[in-house]
Amino acid sequence: MHKFKLSNRAIAYLFLLPNIIGFLIFTLTPVIVSFGLSFTDWNGFNKSNFVGISNYTALFQDESFHISLKNTLYYMGLSVPLTLMLALLVAVGLNKKIKGIKAFRTAFFLPYLSATVAVAVVWQLIFHPTMGPLNAFLMTIGVQNPPRWLSSSQWAMTSVIIVSIWKSIGYYMIIFLAGLQGLDESLIEAAGIDGANKWEKFIYIILPMLSPTIFFATIIAIINSFKVFDQIYILTQGGPGRSTNVLAYTIYNEAFVKYKFGYASAMAYVLFAMIMIITFIQFRGQKKWVNY
Repeated sequence: MHKFKLSNRAIAYLFLLPNIIGFLIFTLTPVIVSFGLSFTDWNGFNKSNFVGISNYTALFQDESFHISLKNTLYYMGLSVPLTLMLALLVAVGLNKKIKGIKAFRTAFFLPYLSATVAVAVVWQLIFHPTMGPLNAFLMTIGVQNPPRWLSSSQWAMTSVIIVSIWKSIGYYMIIFLAGLQGLDESLIEAAGIDGANKWEKFIYIILPMLSPTIFFATIIAIINSFKVFDQIYILTQGGPGRSTNVLAYTIYNEAFVKYKFGYASAMAYVLFAMIMIITFIQFRGQKKWVNY
C-alpha cells in the first residue's frame, strides 16, 4: 500500500512537471531577472551598469509616471465598481430556471472569449466621430455635438472603460452565478415567509451570503485593472496626449520603445508593490464585511 501511494504521488508530480517547468522558465526566472535589472541602466544591447536605487528614486520625479499612475487609479476607480455591479445585476437576472436561459448566459460571456484585438477594432468603428453608429444615434435623438470619444482627451479614458466593462461583464457574471447557485435557498425562503420582499431578501440575505464571492471578484478585478494594456495599445496608444497613458502601457513604452529596461523593471516592481499593498488591505478589511 505504501509503495502504491508513492507511485501515485510520483505520477501526480509527472503530470504537474510540464507546468512547473513552464512556470520556472517563463514566469519565475523573468521575475527574478527583472528585479536585478531594476538596479541597472541596461538598454538591451550594451553591458549593464549597476545604478543602485536611482531608477526607483527617479520615478518620484518622473511626470510621465505620475500621470500614468493617476490614469491607472482613475481607470480602476471607475471600471471595477461599474463592472462588478453590472455583472452582479446580470447574474441575478440570469439566475433563473427558464427555457433558453443558457443562450442568454452564453451571449453575455462571449465578449470575454473574443480576441481583444478584434473587440478593439470593432469599437474603434463604433466610436468613430463622423461615421460611427454611436454618434449617428446620438445625433438622431438631438445631440448636436456628440463626443469625439477616442480622439478627445476628455472622453478617451471613458471610451476605454466602456469597452473594458463590455468585455469583462461576462467573466464576473459567471463568478457571481456560481456564488448565487451555491447559496442556501432555505434561508431565502425563510426570509420570504417572514415577510421580506425581493429587495429586502437581496440586501439582507443574498448579498451577505454572497460576500465571499464579491470579495474574490473584487480582488481579481482590481488586479486586472492595474494590468490593463491591450485596449489602451489598440484603441488610443496612451493618447490623445497622455490622457489614457496607464502604468502597464508606460512600462511597455519605456522598455520596448525607449529601450530603458532597467527603468521599466523598476516601474514594474513599483506596480507590483502597489498591487500587493492594495490586496493586503483588502484581506485585512474583509473581516468587517465578508461572511463565511
